[in-house]
Amino acid sequence: MTVPLLPPASPLDDPSPDSPTVAVIIVAAGSGIRLGHAEPKAFVLLHMRPLLDHVLDSIFGMRSPVQIIVVAPSERVADARAIAAAAAARHESPAAALTIVAGGRTRQDSVDLGVAALLPGVDVVLVHDAARALTPASLCDAVVDAVRSTGHGIIPGLPVVDTIKRVAASGAILGTVDRSELSAVQTPQGFPRAMLAAARAWAVQNGRFEALTDDAALVADAGHPVSVIAGDALAFKITTPEDLDRADLILHAAATPPLLPLLPRIGTGLDVHAFAADTEPDGTTELWLAGLYWPGERGLSGHSDGDVACHAICDALLGAAGLGDIGSVFGTTDPRFSGAHGDVFLTETVRLVAAAGYQIGNVSVQIIGNRPKFAPRRAEAETRLAGILAAPINIAATTTDALGFTGRGEGVAATATALLYPLPPAAPEPGQTPDLNWEV
Repeated sequence: MTVPLLPPASPLDDPSPDSPTVAVIIVAAGSGIRLGHAEPKAFVLLHMRPLLDHVLDSIFGMRSPVQIIVVAPSERVADARAIAAAAAARHESPAAALTIVAGGRTRQDSVDLGVAALLPGVDVVLVHDAARALTPASLCDAVVDAVRSTGHGIIPGLPVVDTIKRVAASGAILGTVDRSELSAVQTPQGFPRAMLAAARAWAVQNGRFEALTDDAALVADAGHPVSVIAGDALAFKITTPEDLDRADLILHAAATPPLLPLLPRIGTGLDVHAFAADTEPDGTTELWLAGLYWPGERGLSGHSDGDVACHAICDALLGAAGLGDIGSVFGTTDPRFSGAHGDVFLTETVRLVAAAGYQIGNVSVQIIGNRPKFAPRRAEAETRLAGILAAPINIAATTTDALGFTGRGEGVAATATALLYPLPPAAPEPGQTPDLNWEV
């Protein structure tokens, strides 16, 4: 039974000059039992669309117009018609050469019903499984080209990369198969129309019709040549739930903007300052660390306030954003920053990072020194710096067990790690065109 979207040309009519010469029979009548779904496989959703819809996208993407024949389960003909009509409209393709056929009891019966619906001008027939939903249009075109150039049957295939063993029912290995002679074949399988028709008639006459479920095997069994051309990894068959997950991941990746610009950026920073001598020219002895003033503690020597924690954070942020380091950005001899506190450097660094297109994910700081005793004011310091960074921060402190200059009480060091994320593109102003080519 043929249920066309629009009445197809009758096989008795003369073909028009623009009538398709290639037809693709999409076999979509299989069950979804192994896929774990109650509905037929072609109607299982992949990325929120039926498998059949994805297959039609591929066929409509072929270089030349083709007749498309969808062989659907008899109880789902109306659904197949709706899916095919929507796909044809999406691709601005005429529906005159689009036919929906109710399938038969077996795959070969279904293919026969598809062959019976061929337009008279078709001379190359492709038989394709709806389960190979991601097959590229380019592979379909390659099969057509190979059929025309050779004049015989063509199937796409991939080299077998795994070692293949012959195994007995007991599990004992009987031998190793030479994989150089093996190919994992795919669809669409293409044939000259006359050759396919003759082979199918031969199979019926010789009782081979039910035994040969593969179209290429049927043609070869009738004595016609069939060759293999390079297949495509995307033409894998969706048979199990794992296959469906794999296909979904592929489509998700294809629909996502390039990952590289979206990857987070990581930077590290290190700063060291010695404790100030009593004879410092400016007489400064105040200690500023992690954005806090520490009364009664000896200050750190430096052009600014010597806050090693804030300076290490600045270096980490600037490094992650690719903006250099605190010395190159602020300058150790710039009088504007003489005695400046760490919050001055942090505030400006946050501004520069945002201007470069990044937002701060989080920051981690490790302070190394014998003094001051940091733990009692850790929460206070984290709250202070998190407010400046507008991001989470973790500050830890440790000693070096009396080793090195920090262990000897000569100064304090700090290391920092910062994580940056690219800022999303700004929403366009009213009347503006959004930027569709965003790259960081």
